[in-house]
Amino acid sequence: MPENILIIDDEETLRESMGRLLTREGYSVTTAGTGEEGLRRLAENSYGLVITDIFLPGMDGIEVLRKAHERNPGQIVIIMTAFASVETAVEALRAGAQDYIMKPIIHEEIKLLVKSALRQRSLQSENLLLRKQIDKEYDFSHIIGTCPKVKKILDEVTRIADARSNVLLVGETGTGKELIARAIHYNSFRKDKPFLPINCSAIPDTLLESELFGHVKGAFTGAVSAKKGLFEEANGGTVFMDEIGEMSMALQSKLLRVIEDQEVRPVGGTQSTRVNLRFIAATNRDLPAAIRNGAFREDLYYRINPINLSLTPLRERQEDIPLLARHFLEKFASELGKPVKSLSESCISIFLDYAWPGNIRELKNIVERAVLLSDTGTIAPEDLPENLKRRVTPSAAAGDVERALSIEEYTKSVILRYEDKMSEQKIADLLGITRKSLWEKRKKWGIRRKNGG
Repeated sequence: MPENILIIDDEETLRESMGRLLTREGYSVTTAGTGEEGLRRLAENSYGLVITDIFLPGMDGIEVLRKAHERNPGQIVIIMTAFASVETAVEALRAGAQDYIMKPIIHEEIKLLVKSALRQRSLQSENLLLRKQIDKEYDFSHIIGTCPKVKKILDEVTRIADARSNVLLVGETGTGKELIARAIHYNSFRKDKPFLPINCSAIPDTLLESELFGHVKGAFTGAVSAKKGLFEEANGGTVFMDEIGEMSMALQSKLLRVIEDQEVRPVGGTQSTRVNLRFIAATNRDLPAAIRNGAFREDLYYRINPINLSLTPLRERQEDIPLLARHFLEKFASELGKPVKSLSESCISIFLDYAWPGNIRELKNIVERAVLLSDTGTIAPEDLPENLKRRVTPSAAAGDVERALSIEEYTKSVILRYEDKMSEQKIADLLGITRKSLWEKRKKWGIRRKNGG
């Protein structure tokens, strides 16, 4: 359908000529001779764009603009004026006009201005739709979980979302720390500002400082121009520092200064820039132990830890496993265009008997694989990886929990389990680590892929 445009001007000749011009350009045009008539038209119909003269009999164009915005805050308005006055243009722009144009109207100029204004409206609509999707995706009611531990976490998250305090999320790999961090951000007063996730183990130290703080021209070899850092880019929003326990001591010291002073100094620079940031950090490491071992700064720990949330591993959320599995089944069946509708009872039993060292991320990957491989409407045990069906029951594993649930042993078991069944990138994604970290762990434990990888 053509875009609707409303033209308000007391000069009939101008209204008609502009109407014919814009109609030829493919728009649907309505006209009005006064501000009052224009507002009546706005009450009867919606318009992608309003073009109004600033000087009208009775109600002037600025008043039309204000009342149009009261009715629809997103209404795009262009102001026309016959007086080459900077003050007039500034007043219109301050009142919320998208742009202004001087009379006499030049046809090519108005065509370009209308096209630009409607493109801006389209972008606003897309941004509004994206914002609604984000708000829905990270609404607390859409975080799946019925067990008491999850309900307690969600209750805490609801209460601290709008606080200014920094947050530390502690939990095993794959427990959903970034999902919780995003939920905190998108339910806070910062939700219209950036959410910036940074994986502290994924970027080498030599690059991470420049990425976070930016650099000035000539700060180091290859710095051919100045670059703004991620902290500045995220100003006003939330920074999610994932795997903060992997950050070097040197960078920990610089991060501490940013958190304390809310100032950022680029590499090689002498001037600092003020920022307003909330930090949410996440780790699967025992940071107090790292402090005792000299691997993590105690003062930084207290700065990132005024609010501490511990995320529950999936093996302790038995009642949530079927809910999550069915949620992922619906998601991937839709995305992959597969007619898979359900999980067999035997599959659910296998899921409940499994220890889930990779937590929710591992469950998600296994369901995605099963949906992809299934040729029927129901996922059956034969659609699951062999190692999953060979796992011991929770009761048999219970006595082994103290030994088996360390992060190191879980990581090693996942690598051994999937070394010749998945690509290295898939295994790294499952564990939430980089391929470099995966390679280092395999080297440390002497694990070699049968295919020589």
